[in-house]
Amino acid sequence: MEKIYSSILTILMILILALTGCGSGPIQNSPAQNNGPAGAAQDGSAPEPSQDSSMTDAAENSGSSAGSGIPAADLKIGVIYIGDPSEGSGYTYTHEQGITAMRDSLGLSDRQIIRKTNVDSADASAIESAMLECIEEGCQVIFATSWGYMDTCEALAEEYPDVIFSHICGCKSNGVNFNNYYGRMYQARYLSGIAAGLKTKTGKIGYVAAWGSDNTEVTAGCNAFAMGVYSVNPEAKVHIRVTNSWYDPEGERQAAQALIDTGCDVIAQHCDSPNPQLAAEEAGVWGIGFNSDMSADAPEAVLTSAVWNWGVYYTETVRSILEGSWSCENYYGGLEDGLVGLTSLADFCEEGTEKAIEEAAELLRSGQWDVFTGEIETNTGEIIGTAGQRLDDDTIQNNIHWYFKNIVEQ
Repeated sequence: MEKIYSSILTILMILILALTGCGSGPIQNSPAQNNGPAGAAQDGSAPEPSQDSSMTDAAENSGSSAGSGIPAADLKIGVIYIGDPSEGSGYTYTHEQGITAMRDSLGLSDRQIIRKTNVDSADASAIESAMLECIEEGCQVIFATSWGYMDTCEALAEEYPDVIFSHICGCKSNGVNFNNYYGRMYQARYLSGIAAGLKTKTGKIGYVAAWGSDNTEVTAGCNAFAMGVYSVNPEAKVHIRVTNSWYDPEGERQAAQALIDTGCDVIAQHCDSPNPQLAAEEAGVWGIGFNSDMSADAPEAVLTSAVWNWGVYYTETVRSILEGSWSCENYYGGLEDGLVGLTSLADFCEEGTEKAIEEAAELLRSGQWDVFTGEIETNTGEIIGTAGQRLDDDTIQNNIHWYFKNIVEQ
């Protein structure tokens, strides 16, 4: 009889152990206990395949690996640059500052960032090769930092649905894994126009532009700058000269010099190198920098610079990817969130410049007023907009192909 009781007890103990073991699985795999991708083991090893077909289908149709988060140590980020950040100034350098700020803020290693430099925005083959190299090296997100990279992003986003393609400016996105990001640089442009309008003695201000009125990004910025000039100096004219290139250091210098030769005594720019500011300093006139603080390049000329703080976007975007909260929305930041702004004013700015800029900046930050508000007269006499209303974001980003009334095309 004792043997029978002993056998029954042994069987009961085995059953209890078995039941306890079954109960531990769901607790260990509970989302509340798992900081990595859904279902990942705590030690980083791959989870067992799920037998739930609905969960498998959801994963396959999620559109992006960011939906469930990515462990920080596993993240790789590709960045496609039109120039070389080692130049220490200008467009690409400013984006690199943003990437570096993101890296440091989130505690990533520089080895997790794959940079492709000097990728010609007009060379589709080079763009594709650079992006494919990033994907082959394991990048889950690619930041494409030039307008000309847009079509390649669009095509590769369809081919690689688990990679996030985030493209600067542009007018395309797919709502799944391809978005665009830009900001209200026109707000900072307007403020810098105030500094230029108060400083000019000749009443002629030069503007070196990458592209003409067919490109809304450049044209909107030039218009906002000219409107800032007009707000404090209605008699001044803004003379625009186009280089037909985002990045043409020699062409940018030549354009600036041509404007100086016609009597322009302040040189602003929407192009990538600091050469217009160097030309201004050499000629003994003043300048308005762009992208980075160009007083570092031309300290005797630069009144202020309209600058980007790309770390605002890159940090929050990568943070959301790590957390699994990223959604494919387009981004359009401004003064209020710190994406754009002005550098400190030079001590040779005209008296009253700081006060005039701060008053306008306060209105912009508060949302009480914006640059493209009301009826706006073009340099051909056409009226754009409606009294009391601001142009909508789509128009500001994609449909400004006219020049403000004080702009002179050269």
